[in-house]
Amino acid sequence: MSQLMTRRRALATLSVITATVLASTGMVRAETTHEVQMLTKHPEEKKLRNVFLPRVLVVEPGDTVTFLPTEKGHNSASSKGMLPEGAEGWKGKINKEISVTFDKPGFYGYECSPHAALGMVGLVIVKGDGMTDNLDAAKSAKAKGKSKKVWKEIWEEVDGMDLGS
Repeated sequence: MSQLMTRRRALATLSVITATVLASTGMVRAETTHEVQMLTKHPEEKKLRNVFLPRVLVVEPGDTVTFLPTEKGHNSASSKGMLPEGAEGWKGKINKEISVTFDKPGFYGYECSPHAALGMVGLVIVKGDGMTDNLDAAKSAKAKGKSKKVWKEIWEEVDGMDLGS
């Protein structure tokens, strides 16, 4: 029995050492969960209404974004023409939390279905190889109403970011 315990201990120790080495070399990364609030009023800039906070979020592949119905009447849904090729879209229900895991690098536009024309839009940027493959398509996607102005601001913000890849 002690020989069996020794083997188990040795295997457990080897597993811990392997995981530690991989994590320290960057070969293994723990996925992260990020939160985006769906708000009727911005908490600091009271003139801003129907907003996602933050409205631009940069994540790593495998990360999850949870869209929180902080205030009633909102949802999160992917925007037409603003997803990397092969990526799955999403559409949350009004007043319901939705979590989306982003595996493919690229630019993911999203909106609140009832308030998109009022400018309630946002962007998730997933870093990695091929990240900019859908950038031009995302920038040229159709926008309605006030969201045209908000998208212009978002793209200006993105242009000023050091995204690396």
